Amino acid sequence: MTDLLTQRLARTVQAARVARGLSVTGLASSSGVSRAMIGKIERGEVQPTAMLLGRLSGSLGLTLSELIARAEGDSRRLSRAAEQPVWIDPVSGYRRRAVSPPGGGSLELIEVELPAGEQVSFGADTYAFVHQQMWVLEGRLTFTEGSEIHQLDVGDCLQLGSPKPCVFANTTATRCRYLVALTKRFS
Repeated sequence: MTDLLTQRLARTVQAARVARGLSVTGLASSSGVSRAMIGKIERGEVQPTAMLLGRLSGSLGLTLSELIARAEGDSRRLSRAAEQPVWIDPVSGYRRRAVSPPGGGSLELIEVELPAGEQVSFGADTYAFVHQQMWVLEGRLTFTEGSEIHQLDVGDCLQLGSPKPCVFANTTATRCRYLVALTKRFS
């Protein structure tokens, strides 16, 4: 049995795919996610990982936050801390909280907690249409952007460069917490 957000994500991914005129095969080709996995996601049979959602959202022309906000079906302008949607990657324990109001706007703020010893990877297509900065609030983040490695400590802020495959890693014994700010890139 899957939770309500997983079922809503299933409907949202399928609706976004259809709206873009993509077949399951077309989405599989552009995202690198297998047709079988897309089918399971669209039927709500699995809770997708952060990596899978990132790959799918990029191919659907959405940010990960937009995909989740659409699944949440919320248009409020005020985002109270106790009501901010939280999504947890079932494999890594990566915890993502949408801080910005879900009603839209050009700026998105996301708080991420990465457990000790864990990492998540995203393909370059995840960043193809966003400007993104990360600000470390707690712990240490090892961020690999293509072949470049950045060691980020509390207070450090990094602006991502051109889209490249990225790895967010916490190689320490304590959690890492950071804020992600992103806007859509229109050029």
